[in-house]
Amino acid sequence: MPEQWLTTLVTPTPEEGFMLAMKLSRKVVALTQPDAEVRTRLRPVYSEDPDALIATSQVVATNFQTIAAANGYWREAAS
Repeated sequence: MPEQWLTTLVTPTPEEGFMLAMKLSRKVVALTQPDAEVRTRLRPVYSEDPDALIATSQVVATNFQTIAAANGYWREAAS
């Protein structure tokens, strides 16, 4: 079983929440394609593809929405 790395979605700040969204997105890629050599070989292909880059942004944005909701949108901007 893989090491437990995600213990909470709660973060102190939106910036830390965004960084967690990025990490979630990277983890999904690594779990979907566990072979690091394959990921390395494919990276030049998608890094030059505007559609792939936009799709990446969409995945991160979706993860960030989830984290923001879990954080009560940072307590409604500290009221």
